[in-house]
Amino acid sequence: MFTGIIQRVGEVLRLERDGEAGRLVIAVEPAFDRAIELGESIAVNGTCLTVAGVESGGFVFDVLAETFDKTSLGALEPGGRVNLELALAMGDPLGGHLVTGHVDETGRVLAIEQVDRDWKFRFGVSDEMLPLLVKKGSIAIDGTSLTVAELHEDGFSVHIIPHTFAETLFGVYAVGRRVNLEADLLGKYVQRIMEQGGASVYRGDGAS
Repeated sequence: MFTGIIQRVGEVLRLERDGEAGRLVIAVEPAFDRAIELGESIAVNGTCLTVAGVESGGFVFDVLAETFDKTSLGALEPGGRVNLELALAMGDPLGGHLVTGHVDETGRVLAIEQVDRDWKFRFGVSDEMLPLLVKKGSIAIDGTSLTVAELHEDGFSVHIIPHTFAETLFGVYAVGRRVNLEADLLGKYVQRIMEQGGASVYRGDGAS
């Protein structure tokens, strides 16, 4: 579990494809504040990956075919930058919102506009994603916890402060770029409950 507060921006050293799966190697500079153990989880652009090894100053991650299908990781190239966050430990502050690292889909940057010192980014999403978005609700974009500022027929907008622009990938986004999106976990549970017949199903109303 993560909270969507980016701790480092790493650099892609290598992406190797082995059939539909593959292996990703990422360098982190400066290093994390503590030693990283094999088997730990790190969110890479919002995607929960397991540290499989360390080589040439980088962390090695095995990437499943499904992960390549559901995320933008397959488009990474050597020298590219990625948002990184270590998994939460008990007692860590929840600076953003609860983020699982299980990407729902990829969206695209539709527009970027500077507004005074801040920036407004508009993203396009699928029809399936739209019902999970709520104005002033939370969403993770490439692992960054953000607040939905506006809803549109084809997506949503967020406002980015200078700190977030400088310390995450938002500073390198361009129109057309694919990004990993994860909707708020609470919204997904509510949607599931409603699809199953609402709260009465879980109260046992009408059960024989």
